[in-house]
Amino acid sequence: MKKYDLVVIGGGPGGYVSALHAAETGKKIALIEADFVGGTCLNRGCIPSKTYLKHSEVIEQIKKAKEWGIETESLTFSFPKLKKRKDDVIQRLRRGISYLLKEGKIDVYQGYGYIQSNGSVRVQETENEKYLQAEKIIVATGSMPAVPPIEGLLEVSYETSDTIFDLTGIPESLIIIGGGVIGVELATIFASLDTKVTIIESAEMILPSEDQEAASYLKRELEKKNINIRTKTLVKKVEEINNNKKVHCESNGQSIQFDASHILVCTGRSPNLSAVKEIGLDTDGPFIKVNKKMETSMPNVYAIGDVIGGYQLAHAASAEGIIAVNNAFGGNEMMNNHVMPRCVYTKPEIAAVGLNEEEAKKKGLDFEVVKYDFVKSGKAWSSGAPEGFTKMIVDKKYGEILGTVMVGEHVTEMISEASAFMYLEGTIEEAAKMIHPHPTISETFNEAAQEAVRILKN
Repeated sequence: MKKYDLVVIGGGPGGYVSALHAAETGKKIALIEADFVGGTCLNRGCIPSKTYLKHSEVIEQIKKAKEWGIETESLTFSFPKLKKRKDDVIQRLRRGISYLLKEGKIDVYQGYGYIQSNGSVRVQETENEKYLQAEKIIVATGSMPAVPPIEGLLEVSYETSDTIFDLTGIPESLIIIGGGVIGVELATIFASLDTKVTIIESAEMILPSEDQEAASYLKRELEKKNINIRTKTLVKKVEEINNNKKVHCESNGQSIQFDASHILVCTGRSPNLSAVKEIGLDTDGPFIKVNKKMETSMPNVYAIGDVIGGYQLAHAASAEGIIAVNNAFGGNEMMNNHVMPRCVYTKPEIAAVGLNEEEAKKKGLDFEVVKYDFVKSGKAWSSGAPEGFTKMIVDKKYGEILGTVMVGEHVTEMISEASAFMYLEGTIEEAAKMIHPHPTISETFNEAAQEAVRILKN
């Protein structure tokens, strides 16, 4: 039985970052991965979706360019070429991770890992079974698409976020069940490819966990792209007749039906608990229960990423992995989710960090809300992207930035400025004094800060 200082089960952004971080300390590390390294994010989530979203951005720019006097021939799509570029990006990044693991002298096992009651890990490979002795273990097995118990759904062909990127052609029409982050991003992609898209969301708004004003703004912009969005609509039954999907819903007490060639289910993700099924860890709902040190109920076993719930973001999993490794080898660090950026890569994009307006109200905080619209930005107009705003939630007494919400082009690249101010406990006065280059859309952060200072002084 091979002995390791740390065995990591799962090779996604939580798992491989944990393994690489631990390897830097000179420890003997093993990583177990049943599929490709990179996990859901690289292979079936973040990277393929952002690659396709870049295609969507280019398509939209070409269409918009006609209004600017840039004439082109009729626009056509080669989906095989679009798909090939997506696959090439994934392959390149997989090779990069594999190279880093090799350089870190990390033993990689291709198979499924199962923690045993004695602290060892059973590795089930394709033809062999091995046991590894581990001083410490990190569970980073991620999640899988959650499929709701809708009548008839299992009897029809449907896609999930794990399978949608394997399509070999552009759907004529697409019904997306679920208006969360994954649903709206995929709606943006396929609408740009001239697919007739319908989003069905049971909540009162899309992106129900995000800032309501931002979500409402995005809804209006998506509807301008001919995306049909039906909120407060519950899917009751699904059937398939001659390859045509029929989705029966209830909305405001009325029955309504939608037809499409394809169905995409985007109703959240369920934790993959396969690695711990033999040891009975404490759970928090369906997820593995951990404390702020990422410790589970079993000594020397840590858990990170989607399998513990929370934000279920790749960068959250990586941060949790570093905390887990540090604590596994003698540290005493606590995970702090206070400054966790959240991004929606639609067009326009949404990016947020800290509290939104609704959360600040629920906490009973005394705060001020300031907003700077992109229509006031020269760079936004010259870029052809005046849609959006920067909104800041500011504590009235101390000028602390409690949260920032941005809507607009490339705001996911700008939210880290707000994150940095919050992480370093910077005040709104300091944000207002920081000089920004002109013209840039990032100036809107400074403009909103200056407006907040003026309001707070009065």
